[in-house]
Amino acid sequence: MQTIIISIGDELIGGASVDTNSAYLSARLAERGIVAVRHVTVGDDANRITQAIIGAAAEAELVIITGGLGPTLDDLTRRALADAMGVELIEDAHSAKRIKAFFDRIGRTMKPSNLTQAMIPAGAEAMDNDCGTAPGIAARLGRVDVFALPGPPNEMTEMFERQVAPRLGVAGALARRVLHAFGTGESDIGERIADLMARDANPKVGTTAKGGIISIRIVATGQTPADTDAAAENTANEIRHRLGELIFGQDEQTLASVVGDALKDCGMTLATAESCTGGMIGQMMTETPGASEYFLGGIVAYANSAKTATLNVPAEVIESHGAVSEQVADTMARGVREKFGADFALSVTGIAGPDGGSDDKPVGLVYIALSGPSSSKVHRHIFSGARDIIRRRAALTTINHLRLALTESEGRASKNKSHQPSS
Repeated sequence: MQTIIISIGDELIGGASVDTNSAYLSARLAERGIVAVRHVTVGDDANRITQAIIGAAAEAELVIITGGLGPTLDDLTRRALADAMGVELIEDAHSAKRIKAFFDRIGRTMKPSNLTQAMIPAGAEAMDNDCGTAPGIAARLGRVDVFALPGPPNEMTEMFERQVAPRLGVAGALARRVLHAFGTGESDIGERIADLMARDANPKVGTTAKGGIISIRIVATGQTPADTDAAAENTANEIRHRLGELIFGQDEQTLASVVGDALKDCGMTLATAESCTGGMIGQMMTETPGASEYFLGGIVAYANSAKTATLNVPAEVIESHGAVSEQVADTMARGVREKFGADFALSVTGIAGPDGGSDDKPVGLVYIALSGPSSSKVHRHIFSGARDIIRRRAALTTINHLRLALTESEGRASKNKSHQPSS
């Protein structure tokens, strides 16, 4: 069942509000095997709304509209829907009674304009709104079911779950996986899994890039949950095989939560020393509940004097090599590891810009150090982009270096265990 979702409001067109309703509806429909093929956003113009409804009904089997059902002059959805159906608006007595009762209950005088919310196209059905005053509308436009829901997200979600979802049934089974990768660009990942991303493939595979993280969406559809779940998992395993260590997690996992779980599993702890990232690594590591089991603390040593005073970085090392250098990063990591008594320590120092760069040390140059129980290593990176992008990418890359080190350590431990002679 193909669906078009229409969102109404000048505030959406003008950018004053973000349309979260369409995303919510698409996700909930997908769980029922119903595909949203298009999102349409229309301003507060009755004629344009009417044309959008007529166009959607000509293309899809289901049309869901959100917004424009309030009591003010710019709430035009009910009028536009009636025009699309070629009928008049009539007052729904049940809705009018509920609206009056609402105002009586809260002790306020109802304005006559509020009763416009009880007007629905002739032949349509009003749907009760348990969170507000504007009822929804269920109608037929030719062979197409049309549902008009209120715009406020809390009202919309409540009405969809109570009034619309039970009428839709289930068109099939759907299984979804989302894998997360870090360490290369979206184009590189796209090339490695290009054959799996064919538009007519089932499961469907697509990628999204956000803040350096590449998310790979896998959606399988079919007749039974068992078949679709197996198809989604088989495709996910193939992608894991092709991308290897680039894949760090799936679904709701973050890079920091995966590293935290790995630290917890091996009973080890972490401390951080940050300069250019200003505490961002510590923030990411502590977003997961229970992080105190493995994250001991961090130091933001932004000024050179702070690096010397809190992390024991010798002033002569800074003078000789500069604050952004391999030597300073290494000393920062060793210093914070010793200070907290941690098993691992991460440090980062760099030039986030927009100023401060030179030919030898350009904007975007970042040194990342990892100090562990057996060794320390410093990585040199040059990131591009605006200041906030450089800082975020540096923080994520720092955490990723620890992930890779833990993965490598786990792999060595497993290999050694498998080579032990049996007794």
